[in-house]
Amino acid sequence: MPFPRPRSLTTSPGGAPPDAPFTVTTDTALPAQGYRLRTGPGGVHLAHADAAGLRYGLATLDQLRAGPGFSETGYQVDDHPDFAVRGFLLDVSRDRVPTRRTLRRWLDVLSLARFNQLELYTEHTYAFRDHQDVWRDASPLTADDLRWLDAQCAALGIALVANQNTFGHMERFLALERHRDRAENPDGFVRGGVHRPPSTLAPTPDNVAFAHGLVAEVAGRLRTRRVNIGADEPFELGTGRSRDRVAREGVGAVWLDHVGSLMEPWLADGWTVQFWADVLAGHPELLAALPAGSVPVVWQYDAPGTARAVLAAAGEEAARWKGLGTDLDALAEGFRSRTRMFREAGQEFWVAPGTGTWNSLLGRLDNARENMTDAAEAGLADGATGYLLTCWGDHGMWEPPAPAFGPVVHGGAVSWCLGANRDLDLPSVLDTHVLLDSTGLAGSVLDRLGRLGESLGVPLLNASPLVRVLRPDAALPVTDHPTEEAMDAAARTLEECRRDLADADLAVPDGESVVREVGHAIGLAAFALDLLRAQARAGGPADTVDAATAARLLRRLDPLLAEQRACWLLRSRPGGLEDSMARFDAVRRLLIAAAGA
Repeated sequence: MPFPRPRSLTTSPGGAPPDAPFTVTTDTALPAQGYRLRTGPGGVHLAHADAAGLRYGLATLDQLRAGPGFSETGYQVDDHPDFAVRGFLLDVSRDRVPTRRTLRRWLDVLSLARFNQLELYTEHTYAFRDHQDVWRDASPLTADDLRWLDAQCAALGIALVANQNTFGHMERFLALERHRDRAENPDGFVRGGVHRPPSTLAPTPDNVAFAHGLVAEVAGRLRTRRVNIGADEPFELGTGRSRDRVAREGVGAVWLDHVGSLMEPWLADGWTVQFWADVLAGHPELLAALPAGSVPVVWQYDAPGTARAVLAAAGEEAARWKGLGTDLDALAEGFRSRTRMFREAGQEFWVAPGTGTWNSLLGRLDNARENMTDAAEAGLADGATGYLLTCWGDHGMWEPPAPAFGPVVHGGAVSWCLGANRDLDLPSVLDTHVLLDSTGLAGSVLDRLGRLGESLGVPLLNASPLVRVLRPDAALPVTDHPTEEAMDAAARTLEECRRDLADADLAVPDGESVVREVGHAIGLAAFALDLLRAQARAGGPADTVDAATAARLLRRLDPLLAEQRACWLLRSRPGGLEDSMARFDAVRRLLIAAAGA
């Protein structure tokens, strides 16, 4: 079966011989990006709607030719996508900036999964001409990098779209004294009972011009006349410099005025402008005022089943997220809780699920697959014109790329044709098309590892227990622990996956990197599991673990962190590595205290 599965494939006796004639025609009656493929004793004929349809039809033909029995079996394939735009967003600002080789590897996977748009999410990791003090230690993407990547994307039928945040998530700029006064709250703010550094630009004309300059510098390197200005999570809006204005006009009106000013020059020049739609969820009255050419992107990264499990547990996890302003009831309803208002308003929009790999080490595969499928279902029901799969890197992006390969394959498939691909055999697709593993083991390893965190039976939002225990957070502490039985089963899974990975035989050029980075992720997960076990027995955080156990864990930690550094450099540039590694310091300090060292 070719990948992605086509919406219609039938077979008949008698295939096309090796020297059969091959004809290609354009059929404008076919849906956009669609194709019709026929093979048999009389030859091969491919009809396509456009250049994209030709590309996808030839890809399907190549896969059929590679399979057994092509010369004995005739194929009739009719196919076209559910979503016109199928995008992938890779976070390159949470410390990991990928090498060119890694970016090229991602393009191979994206092309296979029929994504036709790529966005690299940047905050401070582009080499802005006038902001060297922001990116100096980040190994940023350069203008040459973007020109190279834009050409690579164009050759594969993928649009490279600039994605530069412009409102919230501006911490790296606002940390500098010369930009301090741009902040809504220059001295920071409190969220979830924790004081945080300033992250939101004040909604002023000067900041509009500042943010526009950042976007223009990135977008000006690319050929696609589409841009994503972010503008999500302006947590401090209305609590500092804009307090009086928000009191008079309302937070929604102030937000829209600022974001509209950011969009205006791009829209006036004929560009399409994407932006995150989270603020609109609480202000549906703003939909009628959105300017033409703007496209809100509706994001949600926890599946309805995950949210329902957190609500059913009725524990501190639900209470703490509610305290942070999260609408768990809406999460439990899925994307439809937000997409229907766009359909009712007649407003164009996209859906954006996630790979679920961030804050996980190994992935949250069950959550991710349900989340991606839910996004496709809601998007189709309510008329979304695009589907943007996101791969974030929260808190230092400890995860290597390989755990995201499975979610990316699934997300590409369900955004191409949900009906044919919702029950995709993911391990088989990974082995056959992504990892080229003749043993059939590596795909199963990634699949089993991706489910391990959720198998522990501790429902969490936006994270796996394996990372929560390694990254103590006063706002979201570990309060519930897995049972001994669940932890024993997880330990057995890790050991089985370690053995299977050693026996796998990956023929892809990055096969050795995949084996090494996944093997290390298994080791780090085993350490996290043992720390969870120790904390469960102690009945408290890491500094309550008994001294002997804490000492043993400390002796294991340094070699793991040394390998974390080595695996990072297999795929990523050195800038950002120290910031990412520093996030392990908190658990180290707690263990040192417990060990009495």
